[in-house]
Amino acid sequence: MTSSTAAPAPSILGGPSLPQERRLVTAIPGPISEELMARKHAAVASGVGTTMPVFAAGAGGGVLVDVDGNSLIDLGSGIAVTGVGNSNPRVVEAVTRQLQEFTHTCFTITPYDSYVEVAETLNRLTPGDHTKRTALFNSGAEAVENAVKIARSHTKKQAVVAFDHAYHGRTNLTMALTAKSMPYKSGFGPFASEVYRAPLSYPFRDGGLTGPEAAQRAITQIEKQIGADNLAAIIIEPIQGEGGFIVPADGFLPALLDWARANDVVFIADEVQTGFARTGAMFASEHFDIVPDLIITAKGIAGGLPLSAVTGRAEIMDAPHAGGLGGTYGGNPLACVAALAAIEAYEEEDLAASARAIETRIIDRFTAEQASDPRIGDIRGRGAMMAVEFVDPATGEPDAALTARVAKAAHQAGVIVLTCGTYGNVVRFLPPLTIPLELVDEGLDVVLEALAAN
Repeated sequence: MTSSTAAPAPSILGGPSLPQERRLVTAIPGPISEELMARKHAAVASGVGTTMPVFAAGAGGGVLVDVDGNSLIDLGSGIAVTGVGNSNPRVVEAVTRQLQEFTHTCFTITPYDSYVEVAETLNRLTPGDHTKRTALFNSGAEAVENAVKIARSHTKKQAVVAFDHAYHGRTNLTMALTAKSMPYKSGFGPFASEVYRAPLSYPFRDGGLTGPEAAQRAITQIEKQIGADNLAAIIIEPIQGEGGFIVPADGFLPALLDWARANDVVFIADEVQTGFARTGAMFASEHFDIVPDLIITAKGIAGGLPLSAVTGRAEIMDAPHAGGLGGTYGGNPLACVAALAAIEAYEEEDLAASARAIETRIIDRFTAEQASDPRIGDIRGRGAMMAVEFVDPATGEPDAALTARVAKAAHQAGVIVLTCGTYGNVVRFLPPLTIPLELVDEGLDVVLEALAAN
C-alpha cells in the first residue's frame, strides 16, 4: 500500500448526530483534501471528475464534514440519493443487522424475503391500483435498460422515443437516450440503434405553447418520423433532472400518455431523480395525475446503497421469458433492507411534507430576488427538487459563465450546490429531506451573496 504524507483524517461520527452548522476551519479545499486530490489524480481515471475538491469524512442531517474538519451545508445530497439523510438511523440499523446474517446469495440462485418485500412495497406505493410486478437492479441506467427490454418484449416492437434535454444514464443504450453530448456522449459512439428524440414542453423557452400544444408537436413528429406501429416505448422524466429541472406545462404528460395507450406504446416514467418524496409527492407522476405503464426508480430508494427498480403493469412486466431479467447483484440483500428502512422513513416521518416546506423557502427567496435581478430568468421545480435558470438580462440567452461563478463561490463558502441544464446555466437544489430549514435559509443566503458578487 502506498503511504501518504497527509495527516490522518479526523475521527468524525456521521449521521444526524453531527452538529448542523456551516463551519469553515480551512480554505476550500483544505490541505488534507488537497493531498488526497493529488492521490486521486495519480490513481483514478481522469474521466471520473468531481464537482468539489473536498473529501468527505462524515455526513448526516443537512451537512457534510470533510477530512479537514470543514462542515458544509449539503444542498446536493449526492445527486438526490440521501433523501432520508446520510447514515439515517433506520437504514444503519437495518443494514447492520443484515450484514451479520448474510451479504449475498444472488436472488436468482437462492432468493430471500427482503427482495420480495421491496417489490411488494413498490407495487403498493407507485401510482395506479392495477396489478403490478417489480424487478430490482443496481443503478438507474441499468433499470432504464431493462425497462426498454421489457417494453420491447411486450410490444414486439423496437423503436424508443426520448426527449430533448433528457438524461437517462451513461451506458450505451442510455447514452443514446440522453440528449446532452458533453460530457455524457461525446467520443463514446456508436450508440444503440432505434432511439429517436422528440421535443419537450419547456415552458420558459416555449414561447407560450400550452401543454397539449407541446404534446401535439411531439406526437406529430413521432408519427411522421417513426410511426406508432414501430414504436415500443416513450420514456420521459416527469420533471427532467440533468436537463435542467424542467417542469412540463400542464396537460403535456397526460396527452402523451393518452396517445401511447391508444397506440400500444408503453409509457415509461423515469423517476430515478424525482422518486421517493423528492418533489413533495412520493412520485412526480402524481403531480400530473398520470399512471405510467412502467416506473423506473433508483437514487433515493435505499438511503445511499445501490439499488434500482422497474415497477409496472403485470402483463407488461411478465412479458420477458424466465431468466431474461436479473443480474448477479440486482436486489442485493443489504440494499433491500436499506430500501425498506428508507421507505419507512419517507412514510412515517412524512418527508414529502418536508420537501414541500423546502420548496416554499426556495421559491420565496428567489422570487423576491428576481424582482430586482433580471439575471434570474426562471425559478422552477417541485418540493426539494428546485432550480434557478440564469440568463443574460439583455437577450434572455443562457448564462453558463455566471452560473459557474455562482456555484464556485458557494462551494468556497461552504455550500454544496450542483449545476445542470443543456446550456449549463441552471443551479439546482437537492437538499436531504431531513435538512433543518435554518440550514436551507443559510445556504440560500450564501448562494444569493455569490450571485450579488458576480
